[in-house]
Amino acid sequence: IGRGGGPTHEAILAQPPATVRGQIKFTEQGEVLFYRYNNMETAIYELTMGITGLMKASVSLIQPVEPDRADNLALMSELAQLGERSYRQLTEHTPGFLDYFYEATPVQEIGQLNIGSRPSHRKKQDRSKYSVRAIAWVFAWAQSRQTFPAWYGIGSSLESYCAGNPERLNALRELYKNWPFFRNLLSNAQMALSKSDMTIAEEYSRLCSDPEVGKRVHGLIAGEHRRCVDWVLEIAECDQLLAENPELAASLRRRNDYLGPLNYMQAGLLRALNEDEDANGQSRWMNPLLRTINAIAAGMRNTG
Repeated sequence: IGRGGGPTHEAILAQPPATVRGQIKFTEQGEVLFYRYNNMETAIYELTMGITGLMKASVSLIQPVEPDRADNLALMSELAQLGERSYRQLTEHTPGFLDYFYEATPVQEIGQLNIGSRPSHRKKQDRSKYSVRAIAWVFAWAQSRQTFPAWYGIGSSLESYCAGNPERLNALRELYKNWPFFRNLLSNAQMALSKSDMTIAEEYSRLCSDPEVGKRVHGLIAGEHRRCVDWVLEIAECDQLLAENPELAASLRRRNDYLGPLNYMQAGLLRALNEDEDANGQSRWMNPLLRTINAIAAGMRNTG
């Protein structure tokens, strides 16, 4: 979800007015193909949802549609700038952040899985944000249950924009009710926030060689997670995440019963791997660790 996507039907309807005119092209992630299309019943359901969304979004073929309002676009531009500033503050200006990424997630081990058409990094041995590929970036954060590329900055953005101004809060509530794009944005954020678990993420943060860095960076991510949840619920006028999608909420709860133990196993295996590598960089813990990565990816679904 950190690289786009979301529920097919909602995503199609959230496209700009008059841009979907009887045709649409999008990419399905490889690991999603099996879940969506291997079974005839689910394949028919998924294709029906896509075709229905396409038909609804193509209404401009038979009647005029209103373009997005200029004031809404200006508002979104302001929110985007505020959110980007917060995101860059964490990823580019927080001391030790990249050390945290490489030590508190299994990003280096992901490269040893036989998946994907390209390596996890553009340049070997280059531990920078600009070398790691987007899929590996999102995949690694999802494994450690932080998933922050999908939502970090949204809470700060909404909080800064409203800043004690009830009129602005009411305006955002109206956008959520009436603008498919904004509703889809916060809907996807709710799903990603639900898949995050800051208690489990804290366990991964303890893998950092510098405990102070682990505690500080995790604190920033956990703080923004709370801020995002509070503000998304405030705008959606709900008392809990995914209140408007109880089926998905129930599915995530069921999956979490299995994902939680797997995450603690993975964190333990990462710790053992760091302590047990021999001179050739091999360890007896690598294969079980790779199996946990596969298992967690299957449960999370939105992996990268």
